[in-house]
Amino acid sequence: AAHYTMRHLERLEKDTRNFHSAFFSSTLPPEVLDAVSANITVLRSPTCFRLEDGTLMAWEGCFDEEGCCEGNCTHVLNYAQTIAFLFPELEMTMRRLEYQVETDEQGKMNFRSYQPFGMDGHDHVPAADGQLGTFLRLYREWKLTGDNAFLKSVWDRASSTLDFAFDYWDRDHDFVLDTGLFNTYDIAFQGPSSMINSIFLAALLAGAEMAEYLGEVDRAERYRTAFQTSSQRTDQYLWGGDSYIQKIDNVDEYRYQYGKGCLSDQLLGQTWAHLVGLGYLFPEAHVKQAVHSIFANNFLQTFCFHPNVQRTYALNHEQGLVLCTWPSGDRPRLPFPYSDEVWTGIEYQVATHLIYEGFIDEAMQIVKATRDRHDGIRRNPWNDVECGHHYMRSMASYGLLVALSGFEFDLPHGCIDFHPRIHPEQFQCFFSTGECWGIFRQTRDAEGNLHKSVDVLYGEMRKGRFE
Repeated sequence: AAHYTMRHLERLEKDTRNFHSAFFSSTLPPEVLDAVSANITVLRSPTCFRLEDGTLMAWEGCFDEEGCCEGNCTHVLNYAQTIAFLFPELEMTMRRLEYQVETDEQGKMNFRSYQPFGMDGHDHVPAADGQLGTFLRLYREWKLTGDNAFLKSVWDRASSTLDFAFDYWDRDHDFVLDTGLFNTYDIAFQGPSSMINSIFLAALLAGAEMAEYLGEVDRAERYRTAFQTSSQRTDQYLWGGDSYIQKIDNVDEYRYQYGKGCLSDQLLGQTWAHLVGLGYLFPEAHVKQAVHSIFANNFLQTFCFHPNVQRTYALNHEQGLVLCTWPSGDRPRLPFPYSDEVWTGIEYQVATHLIYEGFIDEAMQIVKATRDRHDGIRRNPWNDVECGHHYMRSMASYGLLVALSGFEFDLPHGCIDFHPRIHPEQFQCFFSTGECWGIFRQTRDAEGNLHKSVDVLYGEMRKGRFE
């Protein structure tokens, strides 16, 4: 690495300064630039490392003297966006490992990658959110790079992981996942949950598009038909009047459920659908009301009166978004253990979704609260801690840039576009795809016409990508 750096120092320094200038000359709010840039450092922290063949590996985070929670945990990586947009080839090495090594012939994916180290596969039930979310990450990488060969190389196993969901997690075959939904809270939801089913719905739409592109018309039609039924039934089963709930007859029958709680992650799949251009998964009015309810119920202006016997990431007069609340008072006797905690990765995810639904002020309150807690006095500004330092989930912050710039990317079909959601008369920000990066600008002239342009600083944009 040292020899390479010295041989290419002039180019590396130029590209580094160009990136810094392009990124920080943006008209995005300063708290957004801070959130996105500060968490890029996860990549060069001890959390991440590469194998000899170039495969990117990561702990979930790092303790002071050792890694924490090994093996490219799929349900934590569900939130991270930074690597895919800045270094898509690194991100794609993880997809190859997950599908070509860690997925068995039945379509079950190990949610931790052990086998590159000569170990047996991870002996654990599959993670519903991680397995379905990995399928969405495959779709994102394909749309961001246009690499059809990459898609074809993993498609057989990838499609099997989506097919796996129909039987393993949907025991009554009504197209609503309802059984043993192990997830990022280290427990399994019993009964339908909009968190898991929204990811499933987004995966069905992504699967239909990829299957159709690869000529598998029957598979594409199956996924689309399943989406229509699943979307309607999930909304019917789980819409609670102002947010989506978990359907379970007796919330205390099982440990670690949330029942009628307002879960911050209740529409995680919808955030994904917006980021990758899949549209609405449920009725738009319900989605908007639900995500605003998350902010109204779960964003605390003070933690002085918030009881939390778990890990403490916000306290006293700080502000933050807790993972779950029970506005109606129906808190389970033993809710999932992390419910009273604050995780920055979920704060960034919810803020990203709020932006897409037009709630810019609410989104910025969450982001500012997060960055105020990491102000360099109370906490390290380059270290969003969860289970360990430099936690991978914190790289959800890049979604803020994508959402505010209205960045749309579809390189397999040869186009990108931008629809800024703030300052449309005078907007500028960094952008990156699998073939180039640079600056996007939008201005409004005296006649009221909008003018868009891109300045490519690295790589090459093919003709017709942005016109």
